[in-house]
Amino acid sequence: MLQNIKAYKIILASKSPRRKQLLEELGIKFEVKTIDTDESYPAELLTDKIAEYLAIKKAIPFKKNIDEQTLVITADTIVAIDNEVLGKPANYNEAFSMLTKLSGKAHLVSTGVCITSKHKNKSFTSSTKVFFKTLTKVEIDHYIKQYQPFDKAGAYGIQEWIGFIAVERIEGSYFNVMGLPVQRLYEELCDF
Repeated sequence: MLQNIKAYKIILASKSPRRKQLLEELGIKFEVKTIDTDESYPAELLTDKIAEYLAIKKAIPFKKNIDEQTLVITADTIVAIDNEVLGKPANYNEAFSMLTKLSGKAHLVSTGVCITSKHKNKSFTSSTKVFFKTLTKVEIDHYIKQYQPFDKAGAYGIQEWIGFIAVERIEGSYFNVMGLPVQRLYEELCDF
């Protein structure tokens, strides 16, 4: 199991505590190191390509500074509904607006992942369809005030209270919605 990467020093290039937790659960030894990267993308890019584009973009600053025994994992997660990307809300009003858009509808959560070594890059996207019940204004207000979801794409974390009360079902990986498709990442690391 993952014998092929034991010789590597692994870097998780993410500030996300959820990604850190999920990678730890895989039993991989790694360190967290981040480089701030502009997260803009071309306007014409299709929504299902944005997360992978950003994961690759986040890997670029590491590529020139890593040695032969270092492997970097970068990731980005986006939430999209009706071809509109919902990023991280800047404030209460943006979070309320996003959750209102998601209420009673299905949306797509896509996580792009890039695995980078000195001489090789491998990237992929994992997508999960999430179905929300119709939320009341009181439920949305409670969630935002209690959980402050301002660091989360689409203004919610599936592992938090809102995930328990709002998510009717999903099609795809639960962990992908948390921010890291660990099963697919495991498979890709086994083949790296």
